[in-house]
Amino acid sequence: MHSINYGLEDKVFVVTGGSRGIGFEIARCLLEQKARVVICGRKQDGLDQAAEKLAAGKNLLPLAAHIAKSEAVDILFDQTLQRFGQLDGLINNVGMNIISAVVDADPGMWCKIIDSNLNGTFLCSRKAGQILREQQKGKIVNISSIAAQRSAPAMGIYGVAKAGIEMLTKVMAQELAPFNVQVNAVAPCMVRTTFSEPFWSDKTLHAAIVNTIPLGRIAEPIDIAHPTLFLCSTGSDFMTGQTLNVDGGASAI
Repeated sequence: MHSINYGLEDKVFVVTGGSRGIGFEIARCLLEQKARVVICGRKQDGLDQAAEKLAAGKNLLPLAAHIAKSEAVDILFDQTLQRFGQLDGLINNVGMNIISAVVDADPGMWCKIIDSNLNGTFLCSRKAGQILREQQKGKIVNISSIAAQRSAPAMGIYGVAKAGIEMLTKVMAQELAPFNVQVNAVAPCMVRTTFSEPFWSDKTLHAAIVNTIPLGRIAEPIDIAHPTLFLCSTGSDFMTGQTLNVDGGASAI
């Protein structure tokens, strides 16, 4: 899989939530393709640790940013353009969840989850969309979840936020299509990251989850990275407004 060439050399991508998990793996694969990458997250120390692991030198820029704040998003993209002189794509990967039933959720919890997942994706996509529209080319890829398409215990608010992201994908795809900008999404099933560890680390729960996946395992971050890179490449130039379910066949049954 690692020998696939996506033709991304010297392209510039912003990856939100790029210090760990799926975002880290996407950033690693982009750098492997000789792209130039900006990773952002809330904590600079985590980004610096990720940058040390990625060891990409001048091709990597770690920037702390609170993506649910428009001023921080503006600074993020301004610094990206200052450093690399262009923007070719955005991967909206930031996500968070607090386990709770919706009916019992504190309104503050609701707002926090929606803010991190949906509002942050909107603010970053809005800024990137304006830049890419002006350039008349570019890619936006949103990391959604199959939780957007079917309800799951303890994932309710997260699922609502991700469902909003999938509709945002369609709306922005339509708006940006006349400017040769493609907007798509990737919807994984359970992925083996620290984010989902409370689920897959429990043997009984892990077995129950795997039982719903025809391919017989949960996803690894690399399984999500490759479809994302495809959507960043010219191979997806005639695809927009789509959500690719990368779920081992779970949505097929």
